[in-house]
Amino acid sequence: MSAGVFPTITAVKTYLVAGEGDGADYHAQTRGHWIIDSPIANPMSRYSEYKSSRVQWGINVLGTFCVELHASDGTTGFATGLGGPPACWIVQQHFKRFLLGADPRDTNMLWDQMYRSSLFYGRKGLPIAVISCVDLAIWDLLGKIRGEPVYKLIGGRTKEYLSLYSTGPLPAEAKRLGFWGGKVPLPYGPDEVDGLRKNYEFLAEHRQKIGPDFPLMVDCYMSLTVQYAIELATKCLPLNINWWEEVLHPDDEDGFKQLKAALPQIKWTTGEHEYTRYGFRKLLETRSIDILQPDVTWVGGLTELLKISAHAAAYDIPVVPHASSCYSYHFALSQINTPFAEIVCNAPDGKSVQPSFGKLFLNEPIPRDGRIEVSDLDGPGFGLKLNPDVRLIDAEKVLTLG
Repeated sequence: MSAGVFPTITAVKTYLVAGEGDGADYHAQTRGHWIIDSPIANPMSRYSEYKSSRVQWGINVLGTFCVELHASDGTTGFATGLGGPPACWIVQQHFKRFLLGADPRDTNMLWDQMYRSSLFYGRKGLPIAVISCVDLAIWDLLGKIRGEPVYKLIGGRTKEYLSLYSTGPLPAEAKRLGFWGGKVPLPYGPDEVDGLRKNYEFLAEHRQKIGPDFPLMVDCYMSLTVQYAIELATKCLPLNINWWEEVLHPDDEDGFKQLKAALPQIKWTTGEHEYTRYGFRKLLETRSIDILQPDVTWVGGLTELLKISAHAAAYDIPVVPHASSCYSYHFALSQINTPFAEIVCNAPDGKSVQPSFGKLFLNEPIPRDGRIEVSDLDGPGFGLKLNPDVRLIDAEKVLTLG
């Protein structure tokens, strides 16, 4: 890079990932994996024909896509996210115009242009997930051009190491592997016959296996009602549940107020399926959420997550991102109000630590004894090296682009 001349973006490529188990869509697994084939309460649990496996109703239909940005000095930035072919289409047909020729340091402007230009069909969901992946690729490119890890670009480290909890079917295995806590998916929703009793017995059995003090959390995946959540959480008070996560529909801000008013001693958390600072502003203003859990690959990327974190810090509310491996780790390492991070167990049986993105990268940071060391994140950008054995499909070959 010549003195005084910063590289600009010269090309934008998008890819799909062939096969199952590799990439950002962690639900794209072979049958038998705990995350798709174990009983997990979800918004579709009321329909008997779609309850035996979450892939029956389509939790895996979008799939992974990737964005690769080329700079004028030959540097490339890369990121993976959720969205499949529709995401590639949005990048190539819409967002690409804002990126070509742009200075990658202009992260706020580029984000704003993508967001404002897609308001008529966006605001939440897939279009914001697409922006997220592009944004992460920009940060990866920027870090590589500067020869610095992303966490150094957004404030530097705030911790000696990053502690993790594990989400999976077996919190006893999370304890054995050195994680500070374990989160389990709730098996049954409100429409299940005798489900409340079965949920209690399920959680009581795990509490017995891990002992009285190991933190146990419960992920309800948008599946409960206010009344049911209050009844279940009340019944489970003797089990010392650390927090109840995403118990309600994401848009039910008033419902979260009712939960906090009924059981103020309980920690209620949410945010995995919320989007942008505007959605999180509503959650913060309820004063009813104890931990915010945005997903950096869905919420609007790192640029937007930093704004959400700053807003939450003014309320003294922690921000603990949902999953997303090193994209979350760089953020978490840099933030005062992010005390720890999450890893979703990618092992089919829930008994080992495996890369969150499967074989997509050669060097994805893997926690040891439940933590990520600072040295694990010291490569330029997000520090990830693509695995040449994973087949990336150029989206231009599968989409008819004008």
